[in-house]
Amino acid sequence: MSSAQAQPAPRAHGTPQNPYSSASRWRHQESSSFSRHAVSHPHPDAAAAQAHIDGAAPQGLNGDGPIAEGDTSEVVCGPLLNYCHMHDGHWGGSVLIVLNGGGKEQGPVPAMSLQRVGARGEAVEEAAGGSASQIPGVRLYSDPRNTFWRFDVAVPMEPVEAQYAYEFPGLRFSNPEKPQVNHFFVPAAGESMRLMFHSCNGFSVGTDEEAYSGTPLWKDVLRKHEAAPFHAMLGGGDQIYNDGIRVSGPLRPWTDIGNPKKRREFPFSEKLRAECDDYYLKNYLRWYNTAPFAIANGQIPQVNIWDDHDIIDGFGSYVNDFMSCDVFRGIGGTAHKYYMLFQHHLAPPVSTYTSDFRGEGADPAQLVDTFVAEQNPGSQYIIGSKPGPYVAERSFNMYARLGARMAMLGIDARTERTRHQVNYPETYKLLYQRLGDELQAAANSEQPIEHLILLLGIPIAYPRLTWLENILRSPIIGPIKFMSRRFGIGGGLFNHFDGSVDLLDDLDDHYTAKTHKVERRELIEGMQKIAAEYNVRVTILGGDVHLAALGRFYSNPKLKIPAEEDNRYMANIVSSAIVNKPPPQAVANLLARRNKIHHLNAQTDETMLDFFDRDPGSTPKTASHNKCTMPSRNFAMIAENSPNNQASMTNGETETRSFAGKDGHSQLHKGEVGAGTEHKAASDAFGQGNDGSLDIRINVEKDQHNAEGPTQAYGLTVPLLRKKTAGFEP
Repeated sequence: MSSAQAQPAPRAHGTPQNPYSSASRWRHQESSSFSRHAVSHPHPDAAAAQAHIDGAAPQGLNGDGPIAEGDTSEVVCGPLLNYCHMHDGHWGGSVLIVLNGGGKEQGPVPAMSLQRVGARGEAVEEAAGGSASQIPGVRLYSDPRNTFWRFDVAVPMEPVEAQYAYEFPGLRFSNPEKPQVNHFFVPAAGESMRLMFHSCNGFSVGTDEEAYSGTPLWKDVLRKHEAAPFHAMLGGGDQIYNDGIRVSGPLRPWTDIGNPKKRREFPFSEKLRAECDDYYLKNYLRWYNTAPFAIANGQIPQVNIWDDHDIIDGFGSYVNDFMSCDVFRGIGGTAHKYYMLFQHHLAPPVSTYTSDFRGEGADPAQLVDTFVAEQNPGSQYIIGSKPGPYVAERSFNMYARLGARMAMLGIDARTERTRHQVNYPETYKLLYQRLGDELQAAANSEQPIEHLILLLGIPIAYPRLTWLENILRSPIIGPIKFMSRRFGIGGGLFNHFDGSVDLLDDLDDHYTAKTHKVERRELIEGMQKIAAEYNVRVTILGGDVHLAALGRFYSNPKLKIPAEEDNRYMANIVSSAIVNKPPPQAVANLLARRNKIHHLNAQTDETMLDFFDRDPGSTPKTASHNKCTMPSRNFAMIAENSPNNQASMTNGETETRSFAGKDGHSQLHKGEVGAGTEHKAASDAFGQGNDGSLDIRINVEKDQHNAEGPTQAYGLTVPLLRKKTAGFEP
């Protein structure tokens, strides 16, 4: 968004195609024509991002003139609300604000006022009255530009769902759309959380944002939050798009180097680091302070993992000798710094990689008039045992309880990623050990975990594109690459970084890529064992691919295991993107043609569900044969059908029948019967049953030209895992 003040006006139907959009049906980045266009027509945000570097006073994010230097009462971003953990009957979270100005010396410590204002459904009292607690800020990071303050929140779980209000007396917001008082909800002690899941929260470079009416689906999120509050929103990666750093930012001169060898050898100097640091900072300040996302991130607690666009497109999936170059190592560290601050409310490393500093310890050049707190990760983190290959930091994975009977495991699948691995074997061992400890402790308590959400950045039950990988890696590509280098022929086929075929980094990112085949199988088999040993239903969330789908793993029909007793049955909810443009219909339809029944191993099959019984809105999105991929913007919702609910709601399934022996092109259990727009999970009965199952809803945009973002709901239900009479066979 080029403005934090208002959404772009909707574009009329029939407006000509953006001339700078990608010519590739598969890619979600700028075309070569846009790259040329950007040289003489820089994006308006480029000037704002460069202002501090050039010595200009930072501008107010709403176009209201310069912010007074040293005005430390100005909140230039936030509050950002995070959910952290549940311990000893308490809900734990944090709030982050970013103030204008700062430096090594600490100024006045701001305080946050927190007050319980009632249970859900009760009249909300004014936060200014009653007994409010004052929470002092903890300074995480400060340099002459900005100061990051974190406020730790711990409130007791109660028999009822409680509402809290918080505010910052004496501070003012640069964004007038930010409310002075924000509210959030904590679930009742005996209930699981209502969840919202999103990914790809930003626009690829070169996207005609006006043609998509800006970011309207966040308005729909807020409408649904008002009707039935979300207790957490899970971010599946690409919470921000930083790709513009190489088009309108400080990496543009490096990107313009035509020779890949010279590009690999280009130094990441302290000067370039400072410019990239400023770009990432300003882009976060702009995006996280842009409504309506800025309203949601102050009222719905966030839990985030990152993906490539949080750094730069394709990071981790280019060839090793290029990924190891100084520039990629440098921006990996810089992006990680602001990922820690904005998305996890953690102090960053004291310094990040540059070519200039070859000593050990902190880089003195980066600590001039700068304060960095000691990093103090919470108990929710499962931290990798060694640094990543290109980001010189350890992975931050997460385990958190999501209320009474649900938990989540979020895997950091970017810090350790290479073209040939997603995570280190040592990291998987740490994850399984932590899961076993947590699930066993829960099993021994009065509230065992019944549903485990596995949060991934990339879908894992998704059509294979091995045939396309084989073509793009075949010898026929060699002569085309030579013609491209010598004469510019076919230049759009090859990426701007390592000269490889442009699509390959996207394909290599997928778990279904040939290079990740073994690791993918081992991860799914590991989760199957966890499900069987602790009798927990695993449901997977994944984004990245800019369309909606519902994949499933399940036991080979020959085994005749009902889904309710099948520890191998795992639904993969694919929800993407909440903001970015979807792929063309032709791509979605081709993926649907590739929706075969695959065999993960001798006991496990996989395929996608025919979930989309009709297109949303009046404009056709898919071919008549395509019921399993939806190329429209979307987000997902998850709610438990709590055993504490009064009455059981069904989906019209009155007779008892067996689904055992069916394959994945059929319905596998009663929760899949009628999946789509007519399912009870797509109605007001969402989450109102009482059998302990999970209702899943994907909300799909009806019309990209409607700035209010109305959506069409598609639903299904994931059953509890009942104990089998026979033991588990891996």
